[in-house]
Amino acid sequence: MLRALGRAHRKASVKLESSQPLLQHLNELRQRIFKAFAAVIVTTALSFVFAQELIDYLATPLGGREALVSIEITENMAIFMRVALLGGIVLGMPVIVYQVMRFLLPGLKKREKLWLILGVPLASLLFIAGVAFTWFVMIPAAVPFLVNFLDIRTQVRPLNYFQFITSLMFWIGLCFEMPLVVMFLAKLKIVTAKQLARGWRYAVVVMAVVAAAVTPTVDPVNMGLVMLPLMGLYVISIILAAIAGRNRNG
Repeated sequence: MLRALGRAHRKASVKLESSQPLLQHLNELRQRIFKAFAAVIVTTALSFVFAQELIDYLATPLGGREALVSIEITENMAIFMRVALLGGIVLGMPVIVYQVMRFLLPGLKKREKLWLILGVPLASLLFIAGVAFTWFVMIPAAVPFLVNFLDIRTQVRPLNYFQFITSLMFWIGLCFEMPLVVMFLAKLKIVTAKQLARGWRYAVVVMAVVAAAVTPTVDPVNMGLVMLPLMGLYVISIILAAIAGRNRNG
């Protein structure tokens, strides 16, 4: 009886010891998420200062705020918060990326800290580039097409309009993070540059699906506007994966 209790105690101790690393990772993940979330709250609060000016700027494709008509009492407040949140995410992107990278790359060596120094500003720039691409290339092509479709007068609601453009900016911004994501997958030995180069046909299919999902219209012109930069980013991803693989082997 005592021997059986001893064996059960030893098994329980082994299970507890094996579960401790997982609990530590989950605790670290919770802390990283909390820090990133806190940063977004602070940056969103800061973006309240210029949210109205940003709303005026984002409404220019329609001719300004005068072209928008609210039909719900909470609609104006909702778009103010939505635009402020987008500004907060853009401003807080360096902190978000830093927390993600610190979780994925724990215990960095002195030489590997260069990845952190370069990765944070690169990810922020890529996200901003995606937002800028959406605003300067996609929105001018998509908004007139949607508003004038079938030559029916469209009375645009603010909530629908700003939900449309902010969602588009956010998801295209995330798509532009592809080179950095691939580079870290290569750094973690999950993918290689050769695998990416051999699988370019599958990548084109995936990019077509992504373009169809995030493109606001169903016409091939707007889908092509999304696919072309994604293809360019895929080529950059292969190059960065090769660099990450070479540094890893070195």
